[in-house]
Amino acid sequence: MHDWLTQLKQLLTHGDAVVLVTVAHVDGSAPRDAGTKMLVTRRQAYYTIGGGHLEWQAIDIARRLLTETPAEPSGQRRHLQRMALGPSLGQCCGGVVMLAFERLSLADLGWVAALQKRSEAGLASLRRVWFTSLDSPAAPVQWLAAEDDESPSGAHENCCLLRDPSSPGGDLLLSETIAPDRFHVVLFGAGHVGAALVKVLVNLPCTVHWVDQRDTQFPAGAAANLTLDPNDTPEAAVDEAPPGSYFLVMTHSHALDQLLSERILRRGDFAFFGLIGSKTKRQQFQRRLQAKGFEQTEIERMICPIGVPGIRDKSPETIAIAVAAQLLQQREERALTAQGSTHPMAIAG
Repeated sequence: MHDWLTQLKQLLTHGDAVVLVTVAHVDGSAPRDAGTKMLVTRRQAYYTIGGGHLEWQAIDIARRLLTETPAEPSGQRRHLQRMALGPSLGQCCGGVVMLAFERLSLADLGWVAALQKRSEAGLASLRRVWFTSLDSPAAPVQWLAAEDDESPSGAHENCCLLRDPSSPGGDLLLSETIAPDRFHVVLFGAGHVGAALVKVLVNLPCTVHWVDQRDTQFPAGAAANLTLDPNDTPEAAVDEAPPGSYFLVMTHSHALDQLLSERILRRGDFAFFGLIGSKTKRQQFQRRLQAKGFEQTEIERMICPIGVPGIRDKSPETIAIAVAAQLLQQREERALTAQGSTHPMAIAG
């Protein structure tokens, strides 16, 4: 999720000076990946780059930038800081991170608002920031529409620190693709497990389409990433879901579960399909699906029982956490598969 863009826009709109801290490059083990963001004002810090002494020092550096007199009219300063995560910081990660600090002001509201608007619309953007030395102003922030505007659901932020080949002085360039990172979940069933699961999902980087024939089952109010759908023909939600959706079926009716399972398997373009139930239910559904002409390879894509293995507790809250963890596992596996063996060029030396 790019909530940092929304928060940054709000802070700048209210006239606050902000330092945007980005994990620009990572060598070895580190608390967070490249592209992770933190916002620092004179009074507060938002989000986290990993906590501990690394974060405390980053906040201290950011606040020193906020107290210094800006060197250029825009009120913007940039700084790169190499930090070893060893004994000096009291952290056991052992890696090295390069942190990028950008002091932002009202003058930066234009590009921040543009990126935030594109992110909300599901479009990808490429952001480039130049650092001419370890502590000096550089060229204006540049952002461009990415080549593939319609980025796939679940795309991760790609961030790297490069030597600018066009610069005779060896300027450093922070280049990052800011792309949609939410995955789409279609959840059928508003019973006890469905209700518990929604409470977990709304806090994850996903959008949730929650479908049930019984409109009285839905709670009052909804999170921004949750759509309630009291639908007499819930199978229509299968057809309307975008490719790469994560389907979860846990309705009050085995007959409806069967209908939805057939509809989902016929689509074939889903990222994940989980059906609540026991091993016995899976065997029954497998026989019925085979009788309907489904191939075994198709049926094997149906995950039943759902949830990460090894958790025996069957309370709704426990099942919800186990299912949410399974979705995140699947999302990570898909992301790694999509990345393949390609890696962004890293900073030399």
